[in-house]
Amino acid sequence: MTDSLAIDPPQAHVLELRPGARGRRTLLAGPPQTAGMRSGVVVLGPGESVGRHSTGSREELIVVLEGQGEVRLEGTGPLAVEAGMAAYVPPATTHDVVNRGEAPLRYVYVVAEGMAPGRARPAKTAP
Repeated sequence: MTDSLAIDPPQAHVLELRPGARGRRTLLAGPPQTAGMRSGVVVLGPGESVGRHSTGSREELIVVLEGQGEVRLEGTGPLAVEAGMAAYVPPATTHDVVNRGEAPLRYVYVVAEGMAPGRARPAKTAP
């Protein structure tokens, strides 16, 4: 018999969202901290961009806390966003986030494994 490593399930906890330095800060890093979700806070100065990247197999939610900008999606026009708004980016989508304002753009991103098209959702069970 071999020894096994016990993995504790994710636990509820509080995340710090107050303004901080420019750049990126991880909030949730995935397992074992979460069941699979990842997130962070990004602060971009005027004219700055996070850089083109793909969601890969994940979907992403971008929640704008301060400022104004654009979420540029490959194959479609930009989505204008500002404080109090959120943008959804589907799986397999190349995108970028750009600060179009004169003040910092601060947002939270949340990514989770997306569901492949045509894949059945698990059946709901009665409580």
